[in-house]
Amino acid sequence: MTYWFTDAVVKDRLPLSGASAIRGMSLSFSMPRLFMGPNALSEVRGGGANVFEAVGLKCPQRRAFVVTDGHAGRYANRVCAAMQRRRFTTEVWDRAEPEAPLENVRECAEAMSKFEPDAIVALGGGSVIDGAKAAWILYERPDITDLATVPPLRPFGLREKAIFVAIPTTSGTGSDCTAVAVVSDTKAKRKIPIVNGDLLPDFAILVPDLVSGMPPHLTAGTGLDALAHSMDCVMSPMTNDFTDAMALRAIQLIFKYLPRAYHHGADREARLRMHIAASMAGVAFGNGGVALTHSMGHSLGKLFAIHHGIAVGILIPYAFQYYSAVTDKYLDICDALNISGNTNEERFAGLIEKVRALFTELGVPLSLKGLGISEKDFEDNIDKLSLYSVEDPSAFQSPRSATEEQCEKLFRYAYEGRDVDF
Repeated sequence: MTYWFTDAVVKDRLPLSGASAIRGMSLSFSMPRLFMGPNALSEVRGGGANVFEAVGLKCPQRRAFVVTDGHAGRYANRVCAAMQRRRFTTEVWDRAEPEAPLENVRECAEAMSKFEPDAIVALGGGSVIDGAKAAWILYERPDITDLATVPPLRPFGLREKAIFVAIPTTSGTGSDCTAVAVVSDTKAKRKIPIVNGDLLPDFAILVPDLVSGMPPHLTAGTGLDALAHSMDCVMSPMTNDFTDAMALRAIQLIFKYLPRAYHHGADREARLRMHIAASMAGVAFGNGGVALTHSMGHSLGKLFAIHHGIAVGILIPYAFQYYSAVTDKYLDICDALNISGNTNEERFAGLIEKVRALFTELGVPLSLKGLGISEKDFEDNIDKLSLYSVEDPSAFQSPRSATEEQCEKLFRYAYEGRDVDF
């Protein structure tokens, strides 16, 4: 199959957008309208309107199609009741699948087309929100038959039929605040990122009660996803003062509140702060990009069925050691976390130690071997791991480019848990 991100022109020109001379000419910064807090579904007001009243101002028919899954679906009645109080007619589609397979996305789009909503509400984790975004494209643009080949900069012309509302039930992906949807090609065993400004949700609603039931392992995985987003964004050549502010604050919140949320799931303050941190990280990388943690993590997660957050998070130390040969922007993170040292090298070592200490507290291994990947399976897949990593568009935004050979070497170091020295 052909993918938009394997096109030679895209691969050559997209990295140029991070050049300082080009970015100095013009910058943009986008984010949804946010409502947050324990009562965000019903009582929080913005611009003089209840959240769903504000949504209704953009939806003359007030027909809401709620996309969710078997887990988050338990909150659907609560969301629908809040919308119905604002005169919305609602329909719930609760068959979203993990990793947003293309076949499942098409099924969702068909149900969406039958209901003809003017508001699409994604209630769930990153896979639910991403799948709903992809289905939204097919609903608005039935002429698009292959999501894998849609170019990143050409407008879709969305919102002719519906707007998009995201209500995340995990704290990590940031999909509620990004113009990105990641779906899965199950036959090829690879992830397909769809990147377009039209995919940015119109509204995002952050309610801590919706994430209080996350088990510790999911809290850890989603939290590390947010950490990878924010840390990688700081290092990206696409970043700017706005994204740095969001990313660095997200990093501070994650190190402070993720252990609390992990150990005490009912801690409402920790849950809200992690929810906010995940969305801030989403805003940051949605505007400033991510790099090798995600290009390599996408490949690792899909080929070995590893939770996305764990797959990208476990690669943070190795990617950062690789970046550190060409940039010292990690010092901004050291400043935010009050990591001191007599030299930059000492401060960097302290940062890596702090990240690994967090992994240990969360019960996350420090190497790929620790994830239970056998040496045979690793060797059988190393070529695909490396190829998919350099083809992933996240790699185009890396502060230090990587060839297939360099990605293979990084994976081997990460498998053994060795510090990167090249």
